[in-house]
Amino acid sequence: MRILIVDEEIKLAVALKHGLKEYGFRVSIALDGATARKLVEFGGINLVILEINLPDVSGYELCRDIRAQNSQIPIIILTTQGTIENKLAGFDAGSDDYIVKPVDFSELLVRIKANIKRSYQSYESGLGESTQLTVADLILDLRQKTVNRAGNKPVSLTPREFAILEYFLRNKGTVLSREEIAQNIWDMPGEAGANANLLNVYINSLRKKIDKDFDTKLIHTRKGFGFVIEE
Repeated sequence: MRILIVDEEIKLAVALKHGLKEYGFRVSIALDGATARKLVEFGGINLVILEINLPDVSGYELCRDIRAQNSQIPIIILTTQGTIENKLAGFDAGSDDYIVKPVDFSELLVRIKANIKRSYQSYESGLGESTQLTVADLILDLRQKTVNRAGNKPVSLTPREFAILEYFLRNKGTVLSREEIAQNIWDMPGEAGANANLLNVYINSLRKKIDKDFDTKLIHTRKGFGFVIEE
């Protein structure tokens, strides 16, 4: 399992490399965006840890570039920028997780393992069952990581939005509370509550993308209970 650390702070990158090697990971370091792009293009990277502050490119831009090259590779943003606006920008750029420095190494390790596990579970589920989840005229493809509605209209989602929609579709017709959704989308204990506001943002964003321009609405609010996806 190979991890790419993209951070111009070389002391931190080297320290993380040594720590991760103790747990059996192979680790490469890129101090700038240009080097990171080459390593990702070369292949063999299973997860990226990415700092936003880079000398030659915005980490958000680099995140989008990596995501465009590989729709399944987990990307964890590890940065000093911790405002809600920063986090939303990171998720919108395509990151799967967002951690604010300084971070305890044991927490980072749990996040890494959780993201890798989720990535492989998603891939394996696409091999072992139907690769598509549907409701009405909306189709989510697990293997291609695509969403279409009304036959051929593509819907562009961030990885986190995709994960939420996938969870909705796997529980089609079931009313899901905010707590239940958050606990199944975020991995760290206590993280779900801390991201309650983010969850509301993502559900509103999903509604704009998959419901706003269509007569048939799919995501419905059950006041006092939560949300349900159904025709």
